[in-house]
Amino acid sequence: MSHSRKILAASVIALSGLAAAACSSSSSSSSGTAAAAASASPGASVNLSSVTLNVGDQKGTGAEAVLKAAGLLGTLPFKVNWSDFTSGPPMLEAMASGSVDVGGVGDAPPVFAASGGEGVEIVAARATPSGDQDAIVVPKGSSITSIQQLKGKKIAYGSGSSANYHLLTVLSKAGLTTKDVTMVSLQPANALAAFTSGAVDAWDIWPPYVQQVVAQDGARVLAIGPQYGSPYSFQVASKAALANPAKAAAIKVYLATLNKAYTWTAQHTNAWGAAWGVAAGLPASITDVAAKVDAQTPVPITGAVIASEQNLVSQFYKAGLIPNNVDMSGYITTEFNSAATG
Repeated sequence: MSHSRKILAASVIALSGLAAAACSSSSSSSSGTAAAAASASPGASVNLSSVTLNVGDQKGTGAEAVLKAAGLLGTLPFKVNWSDFTSGPPMLEAMASGSVDVGGVGDAPPVFAASGGEGVEIVAARATPSGDQDAIVVPKGSSITSIQQLKGKKIAYGSGSSANYHLLTVLSKAGLTTKDVTMVSLQPANALAAFTSGAVDAWDIWPPYVQQVVAQDGARVLAIGPQYGSPYSFQVASKAALANPAKAAAIKVYLATLNKAYTWTAQHTNAWGAAWGVAAGLPASITDVAAKVDAQTPVPITGAVIASEQNLVSQFYKAGLIPNNVDMSGYITTEFNSAATG
């Protein structure tokens, strides 16, 4: 989603139409014990089997699909309520309202949430070694062949999503600003329809939508590469959940398990690509390509990661897209860094 990055960075990707945010419930349970809780949160004594963790997800591309593909979904020692969202921003809105405890998003949603003073905190990070895999695509037959030719054009994107930052960097490096184009904020389902119908001239979006429109609609990639966007995606938790010892212990176990799953996907891109296709309702030929280019690796939250997020703040604030130059250090914790190693 994005990547996740953007999250991971992600959404329902079916040709029949991507639904708006919908909620589903399932549970993963095993012999959660006080010992397991203690290992998750030193000094805590929590029976994790009594905990219910509310997890925000992006159906088909997010945590539930990754855990299932890696064979780890059933190992979580607590119950999970999965809630599906079309992208990161609505997920973090739900998190701020208290209905979601933890979830995966791209690089930009935490910045917008922090700027709005929402009670959320980045707890884990992943990186795409090859850089941001969001891309600006143009329709088949489009006369647009350079970024400069986007001036005066309509570009679909998700406000507050990783695509928002990717688009900002693409325009900036070409000497353009957001005022030089018409930015059309749409969730992925509506953006896909607008793009394929010709209602917009370009679309900034993440995998596997990039690969989908290229393969199925003959779209052409106009701008992609490590020089744009940010390589990071994040797991974000509500501050209320982190203040609850039982939920905090469950979150630590969840992050460690999820990071193992993401490590597996990066090492088994063919298997993940096939599983991703089933979960997303797309041909494996599309998700196989997406899995290879968008492989993500869990990384600890370091000064470099925090500085990267602070740079997003600076760029969004300079562009007038957020109201304040918020300090991201109050919205990031290194407490769960041990989970990055699984």
